[in-house]
Amino acid sequence: MTSRTQRVYLEMGAHWVFACAVDWPGWCRRGKGEDAALDALRRYGPRYRAAIGPPFEAGGLEVVGRVQGNATTDFGAPAAIGPGDSEPLRGAELERQLAVLEAAWRAFDATASRAPTVLRKGPRGGGRDRDPIIEHVREAERHYASKAGVRIPPRTAWTEQRSLLATALRRDPAEGSWPHRSTLRRIAWHVLDHAWEIEDRSTG
Repeated sequence: MTSRTQRVYLEMGAHWVFACAVDWPGWCRRGKGEDAALDALRRYGPRYRAAIGPPFEAGGLEVVGRVQGNATTDFGAPAAIGPGDSEPLRGAELERQLAVLEAAWRAFDATASRAPTVLRKGPRGGGRDRDPIIEHVREAERHYASKAGVRIPPRTAWTEQRSLLATALRRDPAEGSWPHRSTLRRIAWHVLDHAWEIEDRSTG
């Protein structure tokens, strides 16, 4: 997976388009149109590498498919099942993608640990502070876990919750309504998107 050309698919909403890497969970950005989404993905390549580490290299982008988005896409989150997501994910490739998710978790934890509790507000005065963002990410992962086929009780310790998620993702075939590839992509995207939000709103 060190190729200088990365496979990307486009999720087409009415207002937003997401460009999502097929092989790298969490490397997924949006724009107002295809070109803008691809440009955003390129810009975030170095930031993604800083979070995930080698062997990721952004390189060139090859669009391998387009899928129809939905209301969630236009709300601002990738939601569609990507091309090839129904293919089995097991063995070394599963472990590699799980390692990417675990790196995203570590990046989020490190960013949150050094952020102030009160974050700079957005241009319209909105935005959660640090601790509500952390709680939002944890609760969202409980919801995603149900899509992966595991119910996680409220107030489960986050380390245990993540372990349960990883265990669910190692089951073959997938027991939830989302294929493993979709689950990994959505969780990693959500974790990194909020890590970068915390980072951006910790300055200025």
